[in-house]
Amino acid sequence: MPLSCSIKPAASPATGLLGLNMIKLLFFGRLGDFAEGVAPNIEARADLTPAKIRDLLAADHPALFAELSQPQVLISLNQMIVGWEQPVFDGAELAFLPPVTGG
Repeated sequence: MPLSCSIKPAASPATGLLGLNMIKLLFFGRLGDFAEGVAPNIEARADLTPAKIRDLLAADHPALFAELSQPQVLISLNQMIVGWEQPVFDGAELAFLPPVTGG
C-alpha cells in the first residue's frame, strides 16, 4: 500500500503554534540543503514514524531520501534522540540530524 501524506501550512504566524494534527519537520546542517522545498509541517497520522516520513519524502525529494538513509543520521523527536520506528504524534517536532565530525 503506497504511503500518502497531506502537507498543510502552519497556523497563523500571530499564534506561533502548529495547526491541529501537524508535525514540525526540521533538517539540520547539510540535510537542510537537500530539504529545500520540503514543507515545514506535515499532517499527523496515527501510524507515522520517522522512517515512514522519510519514505514519504522519497518521491519528491530523492536526494534528501538518499541522505536521510545514511546510517549516521540521527532523529530527534521533541529534542530527544529516538529510533526510526518511534511513533510520531500530532504537535511533535521531528528533527533530522546529519553526521557530525569533530576535531
